[in-house]
Formats: sequence, structure tokens, C-alpha cells
Amino acid sequence: MFTKIDEFIKEFEMESAITERVLNTLTDKSLTQMVSDNQRTLGEIAWHLVSSIHFLTYLGLSYDEPLAEEAAPLSAAKIASEYRRIGKAMLRAIGSQWTDESLSQVVNVAGEDWRNGDSLRFTLRHEIHHRGQLTVLMRQAGLRVPPVLGPTREDWIDKGMKPYA
Repeated sequence: MFTKIDEFIKEFEMESAITERVLNTLTDKSLTQMVSDNQRTLGEIAWHLVSSIHFLTYLGLSYDEPLAEEAAPLSAAKIASEYRRIGKAMLRAIGSQWTDESLSQVVNVAGEDWRNGDSLRFTLRHEIHHRGQLTVLMRQAGLRVPPVLGPTREDWIDKGMKPYA
């Protein structure tokens, strides 16, 4: 659980920079890639990352929500820019509307009691989870995956090194 707003902001900024690298690599064509029938497409998962940031409004925060669209946009650039916009709006709201003490407050979320600090931790884990899904679909779509938590196989090869098996 987060107990300091500054700690969450720093961690979110670090993770969102990685997510932005991933989103900036997407192409409009790649957005239709799916792992199997009846599953979300790469574009739908990417858009879910954007639209799910509004979850924190259920905890009493007020900020701009993502553009309301029935389906994921067919523009990779639009998904990436909307992610940046709503992420910044969320951080401004947390920094201006909550205090460190707010993080220990309990809010009922879908029938469960969660402390706000736990909800912030969930927000990060949720993003990391879906970012991992994106990287698999990106490879299937023929895109080069950017470094996430270290060099990719292609990065090692570019450096003239043998990648780990």
C-alpha cells in the first residue's frame, strides 16, 4: 500500500514512461492483432489501459476521463496521446485533491473495502499486467518491442552480444 502521495507519483511516472514507450511503438495496422478468436485485440488492450485510469474517480477523485468511445480508436497515435493526457490529469488530481492521510481512507469498491493506497498499488499492477500482454501481441504483429525492464533480444543483438536463451 502506498502511504505517501509522492511515492506513488514517482512510481507511476516511471511506469508510465515505460508504457508510453510501448504505446509509441504501436502502429495502426498492429491494433487488430489478437492472440486468438474471441479475445481482445492489441488495440483494445491498449485502449483498456487508457480507459481504466478512470477507476480512481470511484474513489472520489475528479479529473478528465478518457474520450468516450464505444470501441478502441483505430489510431495508435490517438491511443498514446490519450494515455499521456489522462495519466497527467490523474496525477494532478491525486496531488491536488488528496493528502498522505487520504491514502489510508477506506472506500467500498465493487463490494470490497479498499484503502486508497491499496487502490493506487492495484492501478500500477493492472497497468504492468496489461503492458506485458501488449508486448506479446506486438511480437505477434511483427513489431519490435522496446526495452521494458531491460534490453530485449534485439537490443542484445544490436550491441553485438549473444542474447540469453
